[in-house]
Amino acid sequence: MGRQRSSRPPAENSGQRGDGPAAGSYDIDTGTAELIPDGDNPDGWLLKLNGVQSSHVDLSDPLRLDFEYMRWIVALVESQWATASFPAPARHRVLHLGGAACSMARYLVAAYPDSHNLVVEIDSRLADLVRIWFNLPRAPQLKIRAGEARAVTESLPDSSRDLIIRDVFAGPVTPKPLTTAEFTAQVHRVLAPAGVYVINCGAPPSLVVARQEAATLAAEFAHTVIIADPPMLKGRRYGNIILAGSDAPLGENPLLPRTLLGGAMPAQLWNDRQVRQFGRPAAVLTDNPRPLPRDHPSSPPIHAADPSTPAPPPAETP
Repeated sequence: MGRQRSSRPPAENSGQRGDGPAAGSYDIDTGTAELIPDGDNPDGWLLKLNGVQSSHVDLSDPLRLDFEYMRWIVALVESQWATASFPAPARHRVLHLGGAACSMARYLVAAYPDSHNLVVEIDSRLADLVRIWFNLPRAPQLKIRAGEARAVTESLPDSSRDLIIRDVFAGPVTPKPLTTAEFTAQVHRVLAPAGVYVINCGAPPSLVVARQEAATLAAEFAHTVIIADPPMLKGRRYGNIILAGSDAPLGENPLLPRTLLGGAMPAQLWNDRQVRQFGRPAAVLTDNPRPLPRDHPSSPPIHAADPSTPAPPPAETP
């Protein structure tokens, strides 16, 4: 989405550390941020970026996550870190690709005080505002780095993170450079053994995007899972699908399916076999995909030029 102009609130509500949240629209580097009070919770605030709901923060309770997909991620991570396959580290090292209001990082600091969370946010102005509004924990528990998610990931040492969460959107989609096999290989390199890579995939009802992401993830990791509500997995609506990959078994904690079914929006857990079957019709995403040959069954049909007869639309390519 292009940059939107808006008037910034008065200086007394926009520049001094410790001001706290103030409702209104704010110019940021990538457009406009809007901070909206939660009408049902006096301590709750909703952050919208360029008109899209991005984060929710409860100032009095960092362990409260209003977005269902974030609760699914937490359920998976906490079930994984409680299993014998995950060696307990001296501290939990987490990389968050995509920051917004840092809701997930804030949660993990509260749940795992030993954790070190690096949040990568491309919009430096937004990062400054979020620190002012929400009184976030300081480094080393929570550090925000302004930068592009792929470039920062590629700069990190091997085996330096136990958990990587990708939650990056430009409008309704994740930028392609963060979805490819080449980037996924960089994530794999940065993860420690038994580390987990979690993807928040915004998927339209066609499920083409989700299948491509599943195929790409399964090509890189030995174990995969998917979490989503049943209507989303049946292609009935646009929504969030959580995918995760690891070299260690995933989703085997028996408490996880029950936790997912018990939420306000019950979700299903798909195992590795189901994920690979789901992604099988799709091609692995790459930085430089080769064009399909004209006679490939997935290529759009070629129609003779006939101004009197409109050509049918090309078939959607998984």
